[in-house]
Amino acid sequence: MKKIYLFLVMALALVLAACGDKAEETPKEQATEQTDTVTIENNKLTFEYDKAPTRAISLNQHVTEIMLALGLEDSMVGTAYLDDEIYPPLKEAYDKVPVLAAEYPSKEQVIDAEADFLYGGWPSALAEKSIGTAAEWQEMGVNSYLQTSSVMNEPKLEDIFTDIRNIAKIFRIEERGENLIEEMQTNVDAIQAQLPEQDDPVRVFVYDSGDKELLTAAQNIMNNFVTQAGGDNIFKSIEKGWTSVSKEDVVTHDPEVIVVMDYGGTPLEDKMTFIKNDPALKNTTAVKNEHFVIMPLSAASEGVRAAEAIETLAKGFYPDNF
Repeated sequence: MKKIYLFLVMALALVLAACGDKAEETPKEQATEQTDTVTIENNKLTFEYDKAPTRAISLNQHVTEIMLALGLEDSMVGTAYLDDEIYPPLKEAYDKVPVLAAEYPSKEQVIDAEADFLYGGWPSALAEKSIGTAAEWQEMGVNSYLQTSSVMNEPKLEDIFTDIRNIAKIFRIEERGENLIEEMQTNVDAIQAQLPEQDDPVRVFVYDSGDKELLTAAQNIMNNFVTQAGGDNIFKSIEKGWTSVSKEDVVTHDPEVIVVMDYGGTPLEDKMTFIKNDPALKNTTAVKNEHFVIMPLSAASEGVRAAEAIETLAKGFYPDNF
């Protein structure tokens, strides 16, 4: 009996020891997983993340919508600078996040919010004239990310996907990022499957603003959207993002479709009245046929609305195919 008792005691001791070893290993393994450092090169700076940010501020609408589409509203302490209404599918999540300012917040507001991450969509977001530069905030221990696809020349849909992957990596939600990218690409593929086969895509002029010199899209994301929607941007050869052209240049290229950007202080109705009645522009094929496509600026940015923007353009260019 003593031998059996001794055996049971020894066995129990071994089991407890084994459990103790596992208990010691589990926290160690979890800590290793949580403290893996993510390194991101962005905006000419190197940022290191020992953990996912928990107090992020988004500074432009299209990057706000990326964060919300990734389900990061609980990791945000503020948003700013809407161009127009927030994307309807994201409205509920958006309403959970404080709006810090109609445009860019002040440095004091960012400090008061105890932000640990700043996400800018345009260069003006992380500039001395707005909240301060990325380098200044990095010195104060606050990392940032400037949307690369929004500041590069000739951005493509794949460049938006790269930005989404980087944000997902920073917040340790890579799978969510890949799911969002897959959904966007699937939607674009479905749209393109309905486009007509053609040798000569419709000639497209993107009108942003202006009544003497006209602001238009050259090699920015709208150029890519127009191309993916089966159109040909008449000013695609100009090596700039947004650029000004003369009315004579527009008339010479004779667009078949005019895409009108809807945003800002000039009402859409005023823009349409100008285009239809201008002595030069009214002679273009697009105006004669009243072939216009209306595009909100928020959809024409490097964000999650890319597929919707391409769909809007495709349906406008080739209504008989949709």
